[in-house]
Amino acid sequence: MSNNKISTYLLATPQTLIFVLFLVLPIIAIAIVSFWNFNGFAMTPGFTFGNYLGIFTSKVYLSTYLNTFKFAAIVWLICLLISYPVAYFLAFHVKSPQWQTIWFLVCTVPFLTSNIIRMIAWIPFLGREGLLNQALMGLHLIDRPIELFLFSDFAVILAMVQLYCLFMIAPIFNSMVRIDRALIAAAEDLGSSGGQIQKEIILPLSAPGIAIGSIFVITLVMGEFATMRLMSGGKSSSVGYLIKNQIDSLQYPMAAANAIVLLLLALIIVALILRTVDIRKQL
Repeated sequence: MSNNKISTYLLATPQTLIFVLFLVLPIIAIAIVSFWNFNGFAMTPGFTFGNYLGIFTSKVYLSTYLNTFKFAAIVWLICLLISYPVAYFLAFHVKSPQWQTIWFLVCTVPFLTSNIIRMIAWIPFLGREGLLNQALMGLHLIDRPIELFLFSDFAVILAMVQLYCLFMIAPIFNSMVRIDRALIAAAEDLGSSGGQIQKEIILPLSAPGIAIGSIFVITLVMGEFATMRLMSGGKSSSVGYLIKNQIDSLQYPMAAANAIVLLLLALIIVALILRTVDIRKQL
């Protein structure tokens, strides 16, 4: 074996060890526990498919998974509709790279605080006696406070969009910045309209960034539990929130089984996205 190969392996060894110790081994441990027995009071090592059968045969579990997919799809769509115009403005209408950086940093300012603080900040704004209801009543648009704004699916989606929108803006902006402006100039010289340029040039070349942002947003939303608990007031549920409750009640085998199923579903979604879009163009 040549010295170059040995040095290459040595360089890769620390990253490989970290990957194995903090990702692969924990997932293996969770998978093993997911097959253990649980009698309602204690768990015992063993091998049973009962935990997985309980997931796929229970209407409660299936509805929880469908609810998780619903939130992931809605938040993803809203984040995309917000992020694409913002990234387009930063990439094509802000000419100076310095000002592009400044405006992008402005987008990151809310992320300098913790997720919990940002979620709690919505409560006095959306509450029954909150600023939004007071403003609408002051404008005589409503006669009584609207309770839908807080502790509802609307509040959960609003908070998640605020939390994860930047994860969509950043990769799309990065893709758009890399687009050769000569392509757009050539299309304009040939008489292409703005819509045609978007459809034929900007959107296809931004697809890797959209794919990366989609992976970030969807996987983050599917694993959420804190936002679900705080912003829904316990009225809505997700798989992440379900796993958290099962861990609190010491139902570790069932929580592990749900974690493995959720992981596999997330990997399937990621695989479908990667099969549709080649993100190597972004790397």
